[in-house]
Amino acid sequence: MSKNIITVLIFSLLISLCKNNDHKTNDSMSGITPVDITTAEGIFKKNCTPCHGDDANVFVDRQWKHGSTKDSLSMSIASGFTGLMPEWGKQLKKEEIAGLAEYLTVAIENRKKFDFADINKTNLFASNQMTVKLDTVAKGLHNPWGIAFLPNGDLLYTDRDGHLYRNSKGVQSEIKGAPPVLVEGQGGLLDVETHPNFAKNNTIYLTYSKFIDSAGKKLSTTALMRAVLKGNELTNAKDIWVGMPYRDTRIHYGSRIEFDKAGYLFLSVGDRFQHLDSFPQRLDVDFGKIHRMNDDGSVPKDNPFVNTPGARPTIWSMGHRNPQGLKIDKEAGIIWEHEHGPRGGDELNIIEKAKNYGWPVISYGINYDGKIITPLTAKEGMEQPKVKWVPSIAPSGITVVKGNKYPAWKGDILMGSLRFKYLNRVHLEGNQPGEQEQLLKNIGRVRFVEQAPDGFIYVGVEEPGFIYKLIPVTESPK
Repeated sequence: MSKNIITVLIFSLLISLCKNNDHKTNDSMSGITPVDITTAEGIFKKNCTPCHGDDANVFVDRQWKHGSTKDSLSMSIASGFTGLMPEWGKQLKKEEIAGLAEYLTVAIENRKKFDFADINKTNLFASNQMTVKLDTVAKGLHNPWGIAFLPNGDLLYTDRDGHLYRNSKGVQSEIKGAPPVLVEGQGGLLDVETHPNFAKNNTIYLTYSKFIDSAGKKLSTTALMRAVLKGNELTNAKDIWVGMPYRDTRIHYGSRIEFDKAGYLFLSVGDRFQHLDSFPQRLDVDFGKIHRMNDDGSVPKDNPFVNTPGARPTIWSMGHRNPQGLKIDKEAGIIWEHEHGPRGGDELNIIEKAKNYGWPVISYGINYDGKIITPLTAKEGMEQPKVKWVPSIAPSGITVVKGNKYPAWKGDILMGSLRFKYLNRVHLEGNQPGEQEQLLKNIGRVRFVEQAPDGFIYVGVEEPGFIYKLIPVTESPK
């Protein structure tokens, strides 16, 4: 999407901020020749930045209140809204207002790229360069959240309702000994990962919503459990990391588990919806961070804040909102992370030691109630995302495609879209994201995507819960 089109989209969303005010009448703009897009962008930067910041991207993902035709958009801009927005018709020429309305119309049409009218009636899905077939691996689940692969080809996967399963040659069995979880809001049994040396130690890791009762109130946090898998039972289970402090919120737990090439464990943790307390910017709080630890939960001596008084020693990076995608490209030595923005501003980042990724000081999104969280989209000392999504796609799960089974996607990033129910492909040139493609449209709320050691890609979708294996084929969908 071009910068100018993004400006169009965001400015269009700005108009709906003005609610519950009398709308004045204005002459139709029909027949007026609008100014060009560059001029209209200049109008916004000149007149709107004092209230709304340098970048109009803070006005994200709005609902229209006063119509979206060119005439109604022109009327909204020209007449304003009492107490909220000036009557720009007194300051701007009709052709300038018409130009802004033209931008808004283009933006509305662009938004429709996410409205998939035709649900795929077969199990074949074509992309720009290849076709894949869905092979159903598991069904009847609630919310499959994470998946891991055992050396013998068995699958381990979690269901957020608290169940852990093993799938051996198509036969699903529940594993006993999973931790008790708080299945409320976004909480439950979350990610699962195997130890890099699983073939010798049978060790696995789970993240989940851990809870306690405090003064009659139930509080929760993100926890990381380590256990030994013996048959279909967990033994020697122990929480090796527990996020502090416990909170009464039920969302933004994170959380994904990844091991790097050196054997360090990385864990993504959400802000627990505590941005007003600046949890992601505080080193004495675990939330809104990427953490790094040894495989037993102990702290590596070279962690960036290990010697900072009061800091949580496992913190690797900070300023994150709700990172539900974490993938370490061991070949390239790159840590890819994506996180949910609020309304707008989902991000794809490369995670580096001690870096600050900005939330909630900078953001390309707004709050769910339409209020501005921050007017800033950039600040010195804070990282910019490699990709940002406006509107939000609600990303979850991430993998970097390796091997030759999917030659058209090799080297690219795949991630799920919970909101728009598709798999998103981000083409990479080295570590630079390029064009994007929507795959598996209308497949469902994609919660995870992972590539198995044998090269096949698995996708988990929610409500109802299915796990699919993507089989490359040569035929085209009917």
